[in-house]
Amino acid sequence: MAPITRPERPWHVVDSCGWLAFFGGEANAPFFEAAFAKPDVLIVPALTLYEVGKRMLQERGEDAALEALAVMQKGRVVQLAPADLFEAAKTATQHKLSMGDAIIWQTAQVHTAMLYTQDAGLRHMPHVLFKAK
Repeated sequence: MAPITRPERPWHVVDSCGWLAFFGGEANAPFFEAAFAKPDVLIVPALTLYEVGKRMLQERGEDAALEALAVMQKGRVVQLAPADLFEAAKTATQHKLSMGDAIIWQTAQVHTAMLYTQDAGLRHMPHVLFKAK
């Protein structure tokens, strides 16, 4: 019997645009569903709760926002430690990423996770699964 091998990056992180594509039923929603299939291996950066909550409030109202946040919290919500935030700042500077992209990418790195995104700014970063809009 062959030994069971563990994937290099067993955890999944979905950035804010991925969550919004999923909740909005956009064309790329199925791409992100793979990451949501097992909430026990889903890491949710705390920043995504803010970004998704804000956008959902603006576009669909409070009830839809609260419903979305409840779904997101089925994963493991995490925040970065100060040293990791500084690493995110260095990454943002080096790769010309936005604050949000850098924090979400750094969260994936800290947790040895694959990052799912449709954000073109992250497509060349290591350990990123990218699908164009």
